[in-house]
Amino acid sequence: MSELQGRAIALLLERFPVADELGRLFAGAGFELHLVGGSVRDALLGRLGEDLDFTTDARPEDILRLVKPWGQGTWETGIDFGTVGVLKGGLRLEITTFRSDVYDGETRNPTVSFGDSLDGDLLRRDFAVNAMAVSLPGHEFTDPFGGLAQLARRELDTPGLPEDSFRDDPLRMLRAARFTSQLGFAVTPWVRAAMVARADDITRITVERIATELSKLLLGATPRAGLVLLTDTGLAGHVLPELPALMLEKDEHHQHKDVYQHSLTVLDQAIALEQDGPDLTLRLAALLHDIGKPATRRFEAGGGVSFHHHEVVGAKMVRRRMRELKFPKQLIEDVATLTFLHLRFHGYGSGVWTDAAVRRYATDAGPLLDRLNKLVRADCTTRNQRRRQTLQRSYDDLEHRIAELSAAEDLAKVRPDLDGNAIMELLGVGPGPVVGKAWKFLKELRLERGPLPREEAEVELYKWARDEGLVP
Repeated sequence: MSELQGRAIALLLERFPVADELGRLFAGAGFELHLVGGSVRDALLGRLGEDLDFTTDARPEDILRLVKPWGQGTWETGIDFGTVGVLKGGLRLEITTFRSDVYDGETRNPTVSFGDSLDGDLLRRDFAVNAMAVSLPGHEFTDPFGGLAQLARRELDTPGLPEDSFRDDPLRMLRAARFTSQLGFAVTPWVRAAMVARADDITRITVERIATELSKLLLGATPRAGLVLLTDTGLAGHVLPELPALMLEKDEHHQHKDVYQHSLTVLDQAIALEQDGPDLTLRLAALLHDIGKPATRRFEAGGGVSFHHHEVVGAKMVRRRMRELKFPKQLIEDVATLTFLHLRFHGYGSGVWTDAAVRRYATDAGPLLDRLNKLVRADCTTRNQRRRQTLQRSYDDLEHRIAELSAAEDLAKVRPDLDGNAIMELLGVGPGPVVGKAWKFLKELRLERGPLPREEAEVELYKWARDEGLVP
């Protein structure tokens, strides 16, 4: 390890003196303690984080005995797998007994077996860059599988044979794609080959864990690289089959944009528009906005290709896939709504949008308006610079009109000019479906004509009620 890298580790331990304090506690009881995994890796990459993971030769009951009087709280949810959590100085620390697990190759759950050596524990880690350790409080660096060299080459390799590693825990294949996105690393050719060979094993993993890894991948610095790895190795076919399905077969007589590459480019461009950090909702919508195209592709006379109503089909597909992955309900609805609305902008540049159309665009998007604006901007992937500039001017103009109408009418809070109580009083009806229909009519009127004086709104309500046969 170079002097610079040694200094990085020293900075980590200076920032978190609790690590050495914990090391002295264990050493005083006759046990080893090592800082391990992502904590060491990120320190060497100059990415000091808040997560501190430790490994020790102490058994779980000994760990608990030591840390209970020392920490400010403990948790034992992982104790069956040798992990004890402890809260100290606002930090959540996890301490795990050396492991030398045995897997049956059928499930992801190992037969837990505690080990007696640090090297044996590091061997069972997912990648060599996560199999480096620093002893505490002695600060001796251990790297039995060349993780430091791989860190310098920015590559991912497994401590042992990748086929065995992925058979033991198929989730590691998704972690490879996630680290490709988060760290900008590339897998070695033999790791890639093992991912292809064992891609089917990912079906042993619960959908909740798959969704977690996909989310972390998408929130990384370069999600495109991770998604391409998933697709090229066949893993995407199991965890997100709509993605490789975008690689539509070309027809020599009917040419259209490569939907797969287009979607990845839209994702890149949406990320470039983010202002407050990674936005999972926007990134999912950018990636999935065109997943309805394969099902709606039609070859037209003269060599054209159409994808009519792909936004409608796509929104349904988004809901189905995200529900299967058990994403949160609000996230599902937001991504589906953005998918459904992403074509609404097209046609604006012709200059025929009335104020009513602008109001509808803004109110239909609701709290997703800012994300929708980003999505439609990102959806422009044409190489024709003149067309690109024209579209950008149209986006700017629409956002300007929305801002003007919002300032005048508070579009974020568009409501009918008469509330439910006024409707019941004027029509002489009680609560029920009539009130709902009247409210919907007045809402449409409000969108079409903007705010109305109360007297005018009442006149319009009476006209509607007469036409509906509700009043004489």
